[in-house]
Amino acid sequence: MTSPLRLLGVDPGLNRCGWGIILADGPRLSYVAHGVITPNPKAPLAFRLATIHGELIAVAEAHAPDTAAIEETYVNNNPRAALALGQARGAAMVALAQAGLSIGEYPPATIKKSLVGSGQADKTQIAYMVQRLLPTAGKVNADAADALAVALCDAAHGGYKRRMSAS
Repeated sequence: MTSPLRLLGVDPGLNRCGWGIILADGPRLSYVAHGVITPNPKAPLAFRLATIHGELIAVAEAHAPDTAAIEETYVNNNPRAALALGQARGAAMVALAQAGLSIGEYPPATIKKSLVGSGQADKTQIAYMVQRLLPTAGKVNADAADALAVALCDAAHGGYKRRMSAS
């Protein structure tokens, strides 16, 4: 029998980087913590990225997750926005790797389909399902709900496998 797995999910963003932690004990899921990292929007880019990196390291130290997962970059019609998101995602991934965590990566459609059953679900539907699956989380904002959704997706798709292969 495997021991419970503490999963950290990250919804990267340069202005708002959500994080959420759940405990998966087989099919039983429970809420641990969540938050949003909000770098100063007036700070230079390097300092904003350093804030994301430093605060995610602190989250990992405070909550000791076994593994992590992050949403893949959604490429849209705005290359500048995609580049900024990619940079924030990179800072987050380096922090997770420095914390010694294996990292799962999931496209937005996979995360949505895991929670709602449709890869086209909107933020309201994601937040609703997070609330239903993790009622002790209380009301969470969209960024934290998305991060908890990443953790829930990882519980369904690979967190245990990465933990076993890392052992």
